[in-house]
Amino acid sequence: MGADVEDLVRDLVRLANGDVARAQYGIIYIDEIDKIAAASNVSGRDVSGRGVQTNLLKLMEETEVSTRAPNDIVGQIQAMMEMTQRGAKRQPPTINTRHILFVVSGAFEGLEKIARQRLRESSIGFAAKGSTVESAEQIMERVQTRDFIDFGFEPEFIGRLPVRVYCHALNVEDLFQILKASEGSIIRQYEQTFGAYGLEVLFNDDGLRQIAELAGGEQTGARGLMTVCERVFREFKFELPSTEVKRFVVTRDVVDQPAAELRKLLEEHKRVEQVIARQVVDEFAERFQKSHGLKIEFTEAAADRIVALALEQGVSVRDICAARFKDYQFGLKLISKNTGKQEFTLDFDAVDAPDKVLSDWVIASYRKEGDEPQPQPV
Repeated sequence: MGADVEDLVRDLVRLANGDVARAQYGIIYIDEIDKIAAASNVSGRDVSGRGVQTNLLKLMEETEVSTRAPNDIVGQIQAMMEMTQRGAKRQPPTINTRHILFVVSGAFEGLEKIARQRLRESSIGFAAKGSTVESAEQIMERVQTRDFIDFGFEPEFIGRLPVRVYCHALNVEDLFQILKASEGSIIRQYEQTFGAYGLEVLFNDDGLRQIAELAGGEQTGARGLMTVCERVFREFKFELPSTEVKRFVVTRDVVDQPAAELRKLLEEHKRVEQVIARQVVDEFAERFQKSHGLKIEFTEAAADRIVALALEQGVSVRDICAARFKDYQFGLKLISKNTGKQEFTLDFDAVDAPDKVLSDWVIASYRKEGDEPQPQPV
């Protein structure tokens, strides 16, 4: 709103660090394109529909766009400086839009009704085939140019978008994978949020799947995950920081009945605290293997020692593990390179003296079979 469509091309040049030749083969992606469709019930001047489509059409066909906006104060000052230095007005460089790829997307609310009405009309008559009830996804896959025109797009504009793809809605499995494996998963954000209050949270797969199932019912895509998580964990964020609870696990019951599970957690936190902390130790080992390709396994004594240190120092198990084993990925990779070993068992000594144990392992990995230990200078 309030901007020139040619600013899209100028932004492309800016993102290419001023390299016009490189920007001429760039990609411009425009979201919410359905919002510039001309409304059929608006009389008078349409400032957000046909006018914008017409200006975009010029860019999508082929045109020369000045890299300097005429109403840009910085560009005007630069032009004045160039004219002063050279004594003559110099035309600013231009960029040709012929090879720029334009990609647009939108929700297109109401397009399905238009397409359904067209298909219903085509099935009327003696030669019409028997009509079958089709889902919204099946209808959207059969959308034609006529439907976009009825929606409010100019024929010339929609004709410049020959390749059209309908994206299916995310299903429960997709949402589960977003929670489980995506780099910016919302559960990582909640781990950090609770961690700021000294709380450690562990998400079970059944709890994550239930969150995904509820988010699928919201029909808002991945945004539904935030809606469900905020509804589930709102009271946890308000109640737990002022209690002695330091750890809890998110299960299906927690997602389904957060209020009841919160009360139960406050009553049983002492008994389950050590159990959850032990599970966090195992989770650290799993994440270590996924991140570095090396398997580590804690003995019972080592795991109990980590949990005891976390309780004594009032910090999370993850912080204890991260601090004590921060260099292990480098040392273990070196050992694996020398010996081919892929699995390592960490015992009580590895928790209490992690640097010494790792150093001994690395030194031993360089010693060949049958070598006698060399005397060390005093």
